[in-house]
Amino acid sequence: MMRKINLEDKFSKVTEYWSPRIIGELNGQYVKLAKLKGEMVWHTHDDEDEFFQVVKGRITIHLSEESVELSEGECFIVPKGTAHMPEASEEAHVMLFEPKKTAHTGTTKSDLTVAIEDQEWI
Repeated sequence: MMRKINLEDKFSKVTEYWSPRIIGELNGQYVKLAKLKGEMVWHTHDDEDEFFQVVKGRITIHLSEESVELSEGECFIVPKGTAHMPEASEEAHVMLFEPKKTAHTGTTKSDLTVAIEDQEWI
């Protein structure tokens, strides 16, 4: 059955920072929500682009040559093969679109890495 998704309700179910939760899938991609605060690790997705949409707050996506500041309502696509490190000085709510096989932190393993099978549906 098709159902509408209330983002505010879904974000209320995200209880940990840097731990994406799945809210839908389309065309071989997951739609995920995450709350960000602090710094993620530097990582690369060799074969997948990654779409970040800021729903609430502000984030910075650090790239090797520049940093991209995103506010509510803004989005950015990190091209595949691009090293990046998202950061949020205050809590931010972000929607992500990425292929279902995309590893959370690429080939980089850290305490923040969440395996795909552990990124629960909410």
